[in-house]
Amino acid sequence: MSIATKPSTRLDPSDFLDIASLLSEEELLIRDTVRGFVKDRVLPGIERWWEEGVFPKEVARELGELGLLGMHLQGYGCAGASAVSYGLACLELEAGDSGFRSFVSVQGSLAMFPIHRYGSEEQKQQWLPGMARGELVGCFGLTEPDFGSDPAGMRATANKRGSDWVLNGNKLWITNGGISDLAVVWARAEDGIRGFIVPTGSRGYSIRNIHRKVSLRASVTSELILEDVVLPESAALPGVVGLKGPLACLNEARFGIIWGALGAARACYEAALDYSKTRHQFGKPIGAFQLTQRKLVEMLLEINKGTLLALHLGRMKDEGRIAAQHVSVGKLNNVRAALEIAREARGILGANGITLEYPVMRHMNNLESVFTYEGTNEIHTLAIGEAITGIPAYR
Repeated sequence: MSIATKPSTRLDPSDFLDIASLLSEEELLIRDTVRGFVKDRVLPGIERWWEEGVFPKEVARELGELGLLGMHLQGYGCAGASAVSYGLACLELEAGDSGFRSFVSVQGSLAMFPIHRYGSEEQKQQWLPGMARGELVGCFGLTEPDFGSDPAGMRATANKRGSDWVLNGNKLWITNGGISDLAVVWARAEDGIRGFIVPTGSRGYSIRNIHRKVSLRASVTSELILEDVVLPESAALPGVVGLKGPLACLNEARFGIIWGALGAARACYEAALDYSKTRHQFGKPIGAFQLTQRKLVEMLLEINKGTLLALHLGRMKDEGRIAAQHVSVGKLNNVRAALEIAREARGILGANGITLEYPVMRHMNNLESVFTYEGTNEIHTLAIGEAITGIPAYR
């Protein structure tokens, strides 16, 4: 007896479960707009940018014109879009390259978000409109050479000198650092961890770009060096003291990664699917072999499950009932699945999979970084473990 049934709609290999039907017209419009931008503006140049290790800063204004910078924030020139819309934008951007999603994520969730949530009205008016337009680029200075997963141990200091603040320290692995106009830097003050808006032209502030990367090459990664940087009181973010400030920012950025990783996974899957139908061995396309079909089906399953997870978490976030541990579930699951999909896709493409003619190896290398940043795979595992056992295993 056949178990096949006639589907009511065409089965789309790129959206097998018709998840698009769960999206609103506005969400679909944002998705399609960003997808078109990636097709027209990112994909034609990404091989060269990735190979040369550069990010085209001029694209920042184009992203601002699309309303993608700080798009999930309200007011000050920001679009005020839903969490799901922001997630869809991240997915489509990372289908182009992780570097572009990282740029938007750092700008909106790590640089604009702390100013929007913890800044004074004067700070918001001064910085956010220009950042939303892409005229000003921001970065986020938290990670230090010896303190990545344990930011509580940071050595950067902020000391009072009369009415001013004096910052000293080093921050490492800072996305957008070398192209930024301002940095939101977190440092240890007498009353706890404080955030500061540091114009990158400040005396004593310098950067050192990190070269020879084999991952996230179409993204600027830098070290920030602060040597007696003097800032006025107006540079300090008044709305938060303690690690809850930077951790809240990281949670915003991680939400975008839940979606973004699926964009990279989809690009790898589609490349492998297309290749499997045109590459012939033993007299037939390799897509006709059972092992290849199984690999493709496993990719499809994980992408569809991951997208449903992302959508559910996005609805929870829009309803104001998402917890940090929920975000950890999404980041842990979807990045891990995306990396495995990229590796399987590379195998299907064989030797062709290691060239920049196809996007797979580029995405796979990028995902190795995504697997680590914004909370390592291990830290998210332990965060969830603590949530279900009540025991903090990493302290």
